[in-house]
Amino acid sequence: MNYVNILQSEKTISSKATNIIVVLLASWLIGVSAQLSIALPFSPIPITGQTIIILLMGFLLGKERGTAAVGLYILQGVAGLPVFAGGKSGLLTLVGPTGGYLVGFLGAVYVVGILSELRHDNSIRYTVFSLIIGNVIIYAFGLIWLVRFVGETQALSLGFFPFLVGDIVKIFIGVLVLTGSQKILSLVNTRM
Repeated sequence: MNYVNILQSEKTISSKATNIIVVLLASWLIGVSAQLSIALPFSPIPITGQTIIILLMGFLLGKERGTAAVGLYILQGVAGLPVFAGGKSGLLTLVGPTGGYLVGFLGAVYVVGILSELRHDNSIRYTVFSLIIGNVIIYAFGLIWLVRFVGETQALSLGFFPFLVGDIVKIFIGVLVLTGSQKILSLVNTRM
């Protein structure tokens, strides 16, 4: 049984209202995790905690609810709530140097959600693969957009290389969280 099936079991999530609450809470969690940010003096892109939360949302909520949560997070930021990294908000953030990464979050959560829904085994290898695919999607959107601001020669050194070690650590943490959460959710689901 995959993560999404455990969370969407009739015993745990049965109403539209509950799904709306889950999406809303997930969007706020993404906003809070974006505030765990470290500005890099040489790059317009900060290191944040939100990337792993985005990928975990895909795994835990699936493609539909995960994408809804990320979409709501972006809408909240564009509407003026200070949910983007460093407390930023507004449309200018979405069209600025970090905008491609924000749009990439939508693609990443959707694809990771699909991979989670297709998952038939509990292998760590599949989880790592899925999280790496999600990161690649975020980087693809982010770097393509970042080129507009810093040029092709600088995009990798400002928007990719400084983040690799952190992303490896985040993937490791994500695997630990997903492995532990599946065990906990399976236990709760069997007792209900």
